[in-house]
Amino acid sequence: MPINSMTGFATADGQTGDSDWRLDVKSVNGRGLDLRFRLPSGFESLEQKLRIAAQKALKRGSVTISLILRFQSGEGRTSLDETALSHAVEALSIARTQLEKAGIPAAPAHAEALLALPGVLITAEENDPLDLDALNKEILAGFEIALQALLKEREAEGSRLAHVISAQVTQIESLTSDAKKCANEAVIALRERFKTQLTMLLSDTTLSPERLQQEAAILASKADIREEIDRLEGHVAAARDLLAMDEPIGRRLEFLTQEFNREANTLCSKSSTDALTRIGLDLKTVVDQIKEQAANIE
Repeated sequence: MPINSMTGFATADGQTGDSDWRLDVKSVNGRGLDLRFRLPSGFESLEQKLRIAAQKALKRGSVTISLILRFQSGEGRTSLDETALSHAVEALSIARTQLEKAGIPAAPAHAEALLALPGVLITAEENDPLDLDALNKEILAGFEIALQALLKEREAEGSRLAHVISAQVTQIESLTSDAKKCANEAVIALRERFKTQLTMLLSDTTLSPERLQQEAAILASKADIREEIDRLEGHVAAARDLLAMDEPIGRRLEFLTQEFNREANTLCSKSSTDALTRIGLDLKTVVDQIKEQAANIE
């Protein structure tokens, strides 16, 4: 299973009976799998089927599924309900008689007003009931096609991200190697600094030999970056293992960037040379770049 991004877009459309439909599927970054549906009223049963299909295909991402439904219209799609028209004419006659008895003049009736009454003219949608079962089946089949297209798009973007992150991990490895070389220079700088501080300490006759040893040990521990180097090398190996996995790695990669950043911070705090400080800052920059990319990975 290749690395997948969480971003992508796909669409599917079709025609069922007298209805045209289009299904849009949009996916962006998310902490988990968040499915949001925008369906017309009456498609509640379809939503559950779409949800099950999406959960089988996707692991992470904020996904919005939108269904747009349109009914075809054109000449000859309106019919006259003669029974409804007859009832309307009869009701109008009764109303006119009652108004005349009350001495209220009645305005003449127009055909357009009668035809505008509800139920007199019937559109094709009303005349031919919508076959929801057939429509749901077609839309669900279209959704499966859209999901596959979305997966391909997320896979292509994930492949690009994997190449970028792999190069960034190599950069961290190179910077770690540079820090390792600087460790000896840091020890030399520490010795010089210790000699200066020792001279100052010796001028204080109240300090015991034990206190001097403690001060020397503290200075040595502050400059020892071997543990940080070892952990950085281990994190580099772990990152490469993650990139080679056949399962979603986004969350674990985000956690690993926190570990990288922790070692880079410690390296900077222990640095006794400008060169090592620059390496630590460069490490933090690359780690931040990986963190930005990892946020897009499933």
